[in-house]
Amino acid sequence: MTTMSIGKAWEEALVFISREAALLFPVALLFIALPGLVLQELTPPELAAWSLAPQAGTMPNVPPSYAIGLMLSVILMWFGSLALFALASRPGISVAEALRLSLVRLPVLLGASLLAGGFVLLAVLLLAIPLMLLVGPAAPFAVIILVAGFMGTRLILLNLVVVDGTEGATGSIRHAWKLTKGHFWRLLGLLIILTLISAIAASAAQAVFGVLAGLVGGASAAKFIGGLAAAAASTVIQVYLLVMLARLYRQAEAG
Repeated sequence: MTTMSIGKAWEEALVFISREAALLFPVALLFIALPGLVLQELTPPELAAWSLAPQAGTMPNVPPSYAIGLMLSVILMWFGSLALFALASRPGISVAEALRLSLVRLPVLLGASLLAGGFVLLAVLLLAIPLMLLVGPAAPFAVIILVAGFMGTRLILLNLVVVDGTEGATGSIRHAWKLTKGHFWRLLGLLIILTLISAIAASAAQAVFGVLAGLVGGASAAKFIGGLAAAAASTVIQVYLLVMLARLYRQAEAG
């Protein structure tokens, strides 16, 4: 089993981010925060409301523009994450070099993600149908959350494997799966904690800056500035998570 120390990764992440913040945060804001903010603006209100309490058979129609925006936003965010992982895992690499490497390895990540998504879909179909017959229509949603959470945690180092290696899609999946063997609960706990911190920070930033902007520019300004502040706060937490994962990846590779 590989060796991982979250405490050591956190200490190394603090040092690295304090030294390289000028490289990391502009890339994160441009390729992670901005696409997410644009996608938020494109999301139809009825779809946003449904996502808070999804129910089978009640999902509203998704306009083609939103589907295209979602696809482009996800690709841009994956591209940005690869560039950030390259910066965090390869000492001395420039932003331009990281962006070029990210562009070269992006097709591998797309292929690996499609394969992993296929595995999730197959597992959901195999588990959800019998559970739906036994439990009811809510079963598929629970199965999707559980299966996606398990796969996402076990493949949490996939982007790092892709950008740091030369393997194809299937080889990268096997490599990432091997590195996280025996560390599922530790990594899941890390994800849950940082996700909660990100949500709290984003909500606080949105509330504070939204109120201030609303006093000056009204409801539209409050929505826009609040959303921008929330995206920025969430991105800061994501940068810390990505750098920590880069340090954990190096530990696992060395162990």
